[in-house]
Amino acid sequence: MTKEELKQDFDSARIKHVHFKGKLRTLLFGSGSAEGPTRDPEQCSLGIWIANRLRNGGVYAHLPEAREFDHAHRLIHQVANRLMDTYKAGQREEALAGFPQLQTIADKMMSQLQTMEAKMRTEA
Repeated sequence: MTKEELKQDFDSARIKHVHFKGKLRTLLFGSGSAEGPTRDPEQCSLGIWIANRLRNGGVYAHLPEAREFDHAHRLIHQVANRLMDTYKAGQREEALAGFPQLQTIADKMMSQLQTMEAKMRTEA
């Protein structure tokens, strides 16, 4: 992969991650949008990116951060599920109060993406 292709690929992952957080916010503020991709780490667009690139011989699977990122991705979905369940139980304020925990995981994931991209750029 060229450096430009790497940049585009990791930018795509960052956009998918931001899109997930936006969908969760929308769900927590009462939208009736589909929950499947927000609840299931394998259905969301970032989960598909992870499956194709970070697992089973994917182009970035050799990076130590790949497993860490995959784990953080699953964790963020667990937190999102808890927040959505709390919201559906009528505890809107409690659900919204849990968003900073999700943001902490999200920030870590963005840092991991940057680290993986930097490592791949030095290999390119």
